[in-house]
Amino acid sequence: MLPFCIYFRLTHRRITIAELRVNANIRTKEVRVVAPDGSQVGVKKTEEAIWLAEQLGLDLVEVAPSANPPVCKILDYGKFKYEQSVRDREARKKQTRTVIKEVRMKPRIGDHDYQILLRRALEFLSHGDKVKVTVRFRGRENERPELGYNLVNRLAEDVGEFASVEQHPQRDGRMMTAVLAPTQVARELRKKNAKLAAEASRRDAEAASEEE
Repeated sequence: MLPFCIYFRLTHRRITIAELRVNANIRTKEVRVVAPDGSQVGVKKTEEAIWLAEQLGLDLVEVAPSANPPVCKILDYGKFKYEQSVRDREARKKQTRTVIKEVRMKPRIGDHDYQILLRRALEFLSHGDKVKVTVRFRGRENERPELGYNLVNRLAEDVGEFASVEQHPQRDGRMMTAVLAPTQVARELRKKNAKLAAEASRRDAEAASEEE
């Protein structure tokens, strides 16, 4: 028989804490019992399984209600809820909200304006944001799509190690778009800037406190 953890992952969806039935709330007459160490105890009457859990000072938790019979594990439910909430919180911290900023250019953009947009793109990337590059063609410029391709490629080269091309230039009517995604270098720079800002704020607070 497969170990409980593998069996559960293969045959059942993830059950949230709110959906779990515990002890007397378990409705079926029989359950398949899993010991605290993950070993199989076997099929028991629900009342007997609850009694076994009580003897160990633990709870009987229905972790796979759709199995036949339902699978229940003997565990410390309070500790289980706490550990699950910690895991969920850590998972939320690791989730990053994808933000896409845009820079717009003309095919025949001047060098001064280009440098301004280049700095803006680098700023967005250093904040961990993706950059959508939009080139808008007007009049006879529509007959020269290579101007747009060359401009986007120039920008991609100038941002260098801070970005990778996630979406190569695509023409859609009078518009050409591409997407640049921040690299690990850009993300590390963001962390460094945040640390420097925090240290600066701390020094300002200490200086203000000394003045008082």
